[in-house]
Amino acid sequence: MSTAPQGSHSLAFRVMRLCKPSFHVEPPFRLDPADLFVGEDNFDDPLAAANLPPLLSTQLSKSMDSSNLTYGNRFHLHHPSDAMGFSGLLLLPQSFGAIYLGETFCSYISINNSSNVEVRDIIIKAEIQTERQRILLLDTSKSPVESIRAGGRYDFIVEHDVKELGAHTLVCTALYIDNDGERKYLPQFFKFVVANPLSVRTKVRSVKETTYLEACIENHTKTNLYMDQVEFEPAPHWSATVLKPDELHPADSSSTGEIFKPPILIRSGGGIHNYLYQLKFASPDSAQMKVEGTNILGKLQITWRKNLGEPGRLQTQQILGAPISRKEIELQILEIPSLINLDKSFSVHLNLTNYTDRELGPFEVWLSKDSVHEEKNVMINGLQIMALPQVGAFGSSDFHLNLIATKLGIQKISGVTVFDTIEKKTFDPLPDMEIFVESD
Repeated sequence: MSTAPQGSHSLAFRVMRLCKPSFHVEPPFRLDPADLFVGEDNFDDPLAAANLPPLLSTQLSKSMDSSNLTYGNRFHLHHPSDAMGFSGLLLLPQSFGAIYLGETFCSYISINNSSNVEVRDIIIKAEIQTERQRILLLDTSKSPVESIRAGGRYDFIVEHDVKELGAHTLVCTALYIDNDGERKYLPQFFKFVVANPLSVRTKVRSVKETTYLEACIENHTKTNLYMDQVEFEPAPHWSATVLKPDELHPADSSSTGEIFKPPILIRSGGGIHNYLYQLKFASPDSAQMKVEGTNILGKLQITWRKNLGEPGRLQTQQILGAPISRKEIELQILEIPSLINLDKSFSVHLNLTNYTDRELGPFEVWLSKDSVHEEKNVMINGLQIMALPQVGAFGSSDFHLNLIATKLGIQKISGVTVFDTIEKKTFDPLPDMEIFVESD
């Protein structure tokens, strides 16, 4: 939509959007008249076709004669491709059309001199104005157009990569000298709205140390979208592989082994396609370096083309996973003796890891009870409280805890608890570990 200039001006802007034509489809349904008498499968057999009645054979030969252009033959199929309705012609755009985010807006602009006199020293500017910014597309201030004769015009093309949604205004201005030597200023405004071509819905699921990201892409345009690439760019501490249903093993998303990969079709008016990615920490040290609360997984890079190859490209915002709360202190069992005898002391190799960026400790380690009357079948052999030194930032410390089992069979090592003597803080106990106690 354009806004007409006020006052009398010799010049006027005319704007036409440059975009690809569309296929011209003829709506009438075409048919083979022979199909009205017999099934179409009979024509696949030359012998069956030879035994058709002479009248039907004559009608068949006429229907296949492409030189017969009579009015009564206008709905006949001359070639199997005629059933698609394509006439072989292309249709030029009949309106300004829809403009979508991620595409390139291209416009043919003509400034016309509709007066009977020549104008001189024309400075032309073309800008795109959005709610956030103003982008200069053309400026002839340093080399003004010398003159435009009466009835003449000056044409140019501008392009802009659309990166914002909502209202846009193409601002065209001309500063010129008319026949009377008067300096005149001509502004014209052409407004259009940028819509979202697709929506991306994501779901994140975590299974132990593996995170799964599902991305559902929905087409909101009135034309089919052919997805050239839907690539997930993981954050630095993550690695990503794309999972495909037709493959037994995941394929690396950065693989370039395929020379040509056919695009994925997402149909117009609400068509969808789902992508599944498997995310893991890039290295074993990534888990330690990951700061508490940092749950950025990465972002999607999406490129597509329309029916006649018009490109588009979008990048999503950072996709967030479930909030990750790392333990400050983690106690792990590294080794347990394979043979544990009744009433005989055995040593358990443990590791205490500090995941914070500060020094913690000293610590005390003991076996806690869930209740006063609980009887433990595995106890500490010796002093009931074990003292441990301080552990540095992101550091760890190994130690051995001497235990003794007082009952045969399958027993549990439970309640191993760590206490920070400086901060007066008790951390979560070690998960229960089953052992088998034998007799001598």
